[in-house]
Amino acid sequence: MILQIETATTVCSVALSKDGEVLAVKQMDRRNIHAEVITLYIEELLTTTDTKYSDLDAIAVSCGPGSYTGLRIGISTAKGLCYALDKPLIAIETLQAMASGVVMESELATGDTLLVPMIDARRMEVYTAIFNTKGERIKPTAAEIIDENSFAKLLNNNKVLFFGDGAEKCRETLHNPNSQFLEGFTNSAAYLTKRATEKLAMKDFEDVAYFEPFYLKDFIAGKKKA
Repeated sequence: MILQIETATTVCSVALSKDGEVLAVKQMDRRNIHAEVITLYIEELLTTTDTKYSDLDAIAVSCGPGSYTGLRIGISTAKGLCYALDKPLIAIETLQAMASGVVMESELATGDTLLVPMIDARRMEVYTAIFNTKGERIKPTAAEIIDENSFAKLLNNNKVLFFGDGAEKCRETLHNPNSQFLEGFTNSAAYLTKRATEKLAMKDFEDVAYFEPFYLKDFIAGKKKA
């Protein structure tokens, strides 16, 4: 039994899985609500599934890249639960979880199609990586500034499926006929399930005391409006 937390993007999401199957999900896609609702969502999720905190075997959290504030909230919540309950912490890279979700749910993620999850990183920059439909990583996670030449070699030889809150702003820039854009993708804690279950079986846990989010880039505070 794994409690799963996803706060790396605008979506605040919690899910409960057992033996690799999702039992329930509670989530909302709205900016700046994570701190306000995350603990309430966890309580509601456990109540509706008649689950006790003592029933949990681990806490899994989406560890980034993504929103600096969102990641801090999600990981602080996960670490607090691990400390209080004496449960292990499992960290799942956000882009990998997104790719797993698309493989689970989209008919476009088949065959030799390559999967490119994108998280908005302001202006024309995105956090991204490349996976195949088996969930295997083809290119490591990086911050990329998207222009008309982005992914050119990849698109010449492969069908590529772009998705995530960073993909929409790239639609008008990437004109290759091999590029596809998945409509309506919403990040979810449910997408942590496959990898979290695997890590639990392998006892691949994080050090709760020292674990930090995968920010990818240093946090830069914006100027306050007058």
